[in-house]
Amino acid sequence: MFHDAHNHLQDDWLAPHLDRIASAWSGGVMVVNGTCEADWSRVAELARRYPWIRPSYGLHPWDAGNRTADWFATLKAYLDADPRAGVGEIGIDRWMLDRARPDDARLTGLRRAPLPEQGEVFLKQLALACSENRPVTIHCLEAWGALSEILARVNLPERGFLLHAYGGPPELVAHFAKLGAYFSFNGYFLKDLAPSPKAASPASTRLKAFQQVPLERLLVETDAPAMPLPQTWRTHKLPPAPDGSPVNHPGNLEAAYAGLAMLRSLPLAELTAQVEINFLRFFGP
Repeated sequence: MFHDAHNHLQDDWLAPHLDRIASAWSGGVMVVNGTCEADWSRVAELARRYPWIRPSYGLHPWDAGNRTADWFATLKAYLDADPRAGVGEIGIDRWMLDRARPDDARLTGLRRAPLPEQGEVFLKQLALACSENRPVTIHCLEAWGALSEILARVNLPERGFLLHAYGGPPELVAHFAKLGAYFSFNGYFLKDLAPSPKAASPASTRLKAFQQVPLERLLVETDAPAMPLPQTWRTHKLPPAPDGSPVNHPGNLEAAYAGLAMLRSLPLAELTAQVEINFLRFFGP
């Protein structure tokens, strides 16, 4: 079974295609991550509608600056309503502050919370996940040193935590793994592979990192509708978004597995079996 450790099926870009996606889904469990108060109800509805969806609720660092006074109580209510639910997507993001364009459409209307404020929101949610030993999914962009320091000094869930679409330095893989990290590979990273399959040396630090992740800590994700695979790897396609951006179909999950198997020089069946063991260990049955 192919399990998607992280996506956003509740996203507006996928709403017109839900029936098409559901009919094409032949995988195992799909973990759908809420990112803000406004979309948690949609995640819950999808989990009620499709038995293969595992919900996860969190306040993303991009949305931390627009949280309401009752955000944490609302989050806890969604978690209390479903013992299977995870916490996430949560984390910290320096890219949004230092390098994102002022006119980036993805951030329109959002107050960009400074890193200390992001950290407060992140730690409150992480502590909740730890107290209930729920799976927690962490987002980090260009703040790996800060994240490393935070995780090294706080209590963490016994089951560990997931660094989704890990893009940190290879040198930190062992450190995070020792703390209990799982690392989910995203098919978007396949754009960094060498042009020839025979010259399978990776062209990026992201791929080098995933060559070093212990096999028992590997997971796979799509992050759909974001992070589309390279054209040559896409097995499922959807119409572009209204602004022309490509929309990633969750069905491309199997291609992400195939790319990771090639990167790790493993038979696809062997990788798939190991990832399923990892997935069930982390997210539960």
